[in-house]
Amino acid sequence: MEPSEFKDFYEILEISPNANSDTIDRVFRYLAQRYHPDNQATGDPHRFAGIVKAHETLRNPTNRAQFDIEYKKNRSRRLPSSEASEKPRTPYEDNSMQERLLLLFYAKRRHSMNNPGLGDLELERLSGCPREHLSFHLWYLKEKGWITRLENGLLSITVSGVDQSNQTARRAHSTKLLTAELDYAH
Repeated sequence: MEPSEFKDFYEILEISPNANSDTIDRVFRYLAQRYHPDNQATGDPHRFAGIVKAHETLRNPTNRAQFDIEYKKNRSRRLPSSEASEKPRTPYEDNSMQERLLLLFYAKRRHSMNNPGLGDLELERLSGCPREHLSFHLWYLKEKGWITRLENGLLSITVSGVDQSNQTARRAHSTKLLTAELDYAH
């Protein structure tokens, strides 16, 4: 297989080459639902076909072993500069996701004081992001003391998290007011 023909199934499924079969299946279901041609909002038949092919290959142990051989050959052929050309996530994008997650935790606590926790699957569904992509953000929010793990294993916002969420909302409101004043002045 020529390097130009090689399709990185790990990249297509947005998973690590070390992902286990449960992770492969879970991410596949998420992406397949999102890009299925019947999904009018986000459907993409070409991308869906690639996701299905990647899942079929990586889910089968024999096919995955053969793919891994090609994967390693193609990874070693990549120039170091191609790694640098991949678009990294910016701190702004990370900050935006962390704010969204904090707002989800805030809304859950506000809505249900007696049952304020969110589990992994619910977080995936509400944020629109697979669990593997959330791990960094959840780690950050926990380290800052803005969320905590409850006795039942679910995650919930802390008092510090509520304060941070309120502060973020105030900043956003102030920015909106300033923008409206500038638009009005012109």
